Amino acid sequence: MSETQDLFAGSPSILRMPSWLGPGVHEERELPFELGDYKVTPGERWTVTALKTGETVYSGIGPVEVIKA
Repeated sequence: MSETQDLFAGSPSILRMPSWLGPGVHEERELPFELGDYKVTPGERWTVTALKTGETVYSGIGPVEVIKA
């Protein structure tokens, strides 16, 4: 059964970020790693870094959060 579950498994995490459409509207993007595999750094430009690869997966306006899918 684990092969079937893996076949239909979704993304483990979701990046939730603000939208240019206005307050209270968010955009979401699926992320390939688990929740704890990302570092969110607030600032003038918020960044989200994948700790396993060192890749910056987001750099822009905040606030942003990584949530469990």
